[in-house]
Amino acid sequence: MGNVKPVGNLAGLRPAQLEAIQRLYRRRIDPSQVTTLELAQAMCKISADCNRQVGVFVNRRGEVTTVIVGDTERLELPDVGRKRAGEARLRGTRLLHTHVKGESLTEDDLTDLSLLSFDCIVAFTITDEGRPDKAHMAHLLPENPEQKLWEIHPATPVHELDIDFRELIRALEKEFSRQSATRVTQEGVERAIVVHVDHRSHDSDLDLEEVLELCETAGVTVVDVVSQSRRRMHPKTVVGKGTLKNLMIRSMQMEVELLIFSQDLNPPQCRAVTDACELKVLDRTMLILDIFAQRAKSMDGKLQVELAQLKYMLPRLMTRNTGMSRLSGGIGGRGPGETKLEINRRRAQDRIQLLGKRLKNLRKTRSVQRGRRGRSNVPVVSIVGYTNAGKSTLLNTLTQSNVLAEDKLFATLDTSSRRLRFPEDKEVVITDTVGFIRDLPDALIAAFQATLEELEYADLLVHVADISNPNVLDQIESVRGILSALGLDSIPELVVFNKIDAAVPDMVQNLCDRYQAIGVSALQRSTTRVLYQRIQKELLEKKEDGDRDHLTPWSPI
Repeated sequence: MGNVKPVGNLAGLRPAQLEAIQRLYRRRIDPSQVTTLELAQAMCKISADCNRQVGVFVNRRGEVTTVIVGDTERLELPDVGRKRAGEARLRGTRLLHTHVKGESLTEDDLTDLSLLSFDCIVAFTITDEGRPDKAHMAHLLPENPEQKLWEIHPATPVHELDIDFRELIRALEKEFSRQSATRVTQEGVERAIVVHVDHRSHDSDLDLEEVLELCETAGVTVVDVVSQSRRRMHPKTVVGKGTLKNLMIRSMQMEVELLIFSQDLNPPQCRAVTDACELKVLDRTMLILDIFAQRAKSMDGKLQVELAQLKYMLPRLMTRNTGMSRLSGGIGGRGPGETKLEINRRRAQDRIQLLGKRLKNLRKTRSVQRGRRGRSNVPVVSIVGYTNAGKSTLLNTLTQSNVLAEDKLFATLDTSSRRLRFPEDKEVVITDTVGFIRDLPDALIAAFQATLEELEYADLLVHVADISNPNVLDQIESVRGILSALGLDSIPELVVFNKIDAAVPDMVQNLCDRYQAIGVSALQRSTTRVLYQRIQKELLEKKEDGDRDHLTPWSPI
């Protein structure tokens, strides 16, 4: 092998031992064999002599490409890089090594097998005389009903190890390729594993449900959900080290390069997970930001999304690592700010200041527009509510317009306004706003303050809630909490329960009575007549009286 040298723990070895280790490069294996007795004998003799583990990488031509020396406990492998999803499933290299303490395959062996995608891994135990005893062999498995990650063969005397290695690899890769072909999804769709820390509370289940909906909206294919029950997230790695290792192995088996956490991560946690897994890691806020980046259409919306991305990423730019560098594209790295995620901290701060100035100018423009509208004495109704409650659909039904309305979270991002004409040529402006979500991140609230300030000039808030959702009451309180945080709780509110056709009539009546609300099905225009009349009555009476006090502000129930 020319000038190729052994690697690892070579300190303290005698010249004769180093020469014997170097000669391992001359060994050859028939491509149809896992190993040869001669190679195993040479490795075991060296291990017994120096009391250290000895390993070799062997390619499919049967050539020894790397010789590694460890200590009595383990073999520190050289950096060969983790195999990425979408590449050939197996590395084309097998690892053969000795165990000087007589142990079978260890957890470290099986982890290396999975993360490095070796063709197989074999550990030789050694007799007291320094000869090879048993061969312990394992190889990866394609996905299977038992969810076994690997096949561990029975311990076999080395001279009796009779496996057609070439045929074994051919059959494995054929099945891996077949499964990969069935996973082909439309271009640009990423596969992800969702990670959830179940802290045994009511909100914990909602966290998981919502992040799965967010994944669907973002266009992510969720192939698995890994949940761990803990009182709180691990301060460093979010989940326990065992779960983290299983995530790494599972991602390799399922050809996944994206982990999505149902809770938000702080910068050190994000760094620790990406360092450990070498995967792209997103938390809940980053996923929401990606959805916003996909859906922002107006200049105003794009600027606000980019500002939110930069503010959220800024502390993470201080701890750049290989995992974070993968955020340059795809889920979590798209949108107006995608090219900004690799800039340094100083340039990020400069960009944030520039975006702030641009948004300030846009705010002035909107202020002028609102002044003109105010002088025309046109009342304003703002539709608010939880995301995907049916706000845009209701706007379309009331005004007979065609604003984008989809059964997805955050289908509406940019504000839409339409005029609604009442009898006697009376008009109001109805505005559809971005939907709220539970625990809306501060970065999003701050970035969209410019859009949400439209609500300050509303004469009436129509609060749309999805009565068919089992968490509807929690959603109402989440929306009211955000409105309070924005100082908008003094504006009169009219609660509208949407999707009454999908709910039990008695429950609809009870909740309408409790919230002094109106029940509608936004898809059925006939059900909105009462709402239409209520809006007309409230706003036109206000205009005639010149008094807003008769509309009683809401208070939490």
